[in-house]
Amino acid sequence: MKINDIIIFGSTGSIGTSTLNSIKKRREFRLKLISTNKNAKKILKQAISFKVKDVVIEDYEVFKKYKDKFNQKKINCHWGHANINKILKKKVSYCVNSITGIEGLEPTLKIIPYTKNLLISNKESIICGWDLIKKKLLKYNTKFIPLDSEHFSIWKLIKNENSKNIEKIILTASGGPFLNKSKNKIANISPNFALKHPNWKMGKKISIDSSTLMN
Repeated sequence: MKINDIIIFGSTGSIGTSTLNSIKKRREFRLKLISTNKNAKKILKQAISFKVKDVVIEDYEVFKKYKDKFNQKKINCHWGHANINKILKKKVSYCVNSITGIEGLEPTLKIIPYTKNLLISNKESIICGWDLIKKKLLKYNTKFIPLDSEHFSIWKLIKNENSKNIEKIILTASGGPFLNKSKNKIANISPNFALKHPNWKMGKKISIDSSTLMN
């Protein structure tokens, strides 16, 4: 059986946690590296559970505070995604980037030379830095798969289509908490109401972005 090394950026978030759950009982995947911004306690538990030898903590103060605890468990604790090139010596099979916000762009660019497949749910990086990402993908022959639902749907549907044949792409919205609400009601809406999505629990930022169609 072929073993595929996998990296998860943002392993302590919802998408990172879901990814870990999905590979938990699949022996063909070996977790090579996981990262977090500052959730040291959770990532330590993940590293122990999945027998991960290398962990990245982005927040320097948290890194300083907890690095000895990782060393005691014989886990290498590194500071910042900027040091990825010092950790990895060859390409892994997969990297899942689930870091939230524009902070995910630098790790995306850093990891491309070291992964055969980049799976990314970080839409901000795609929107703000696609030209930079695309150049690196081509340079290092790295395949790209968007995980965010809207981006994945578009990518999958037009993958084998000639772009000249595509005139328009339309994304529909479910309506969320504002569905069937009058303009007057929405004009005076509160953040707490906007957070009450009827179908999903996505965290405060993503829920607001979804409710306001910023997503």
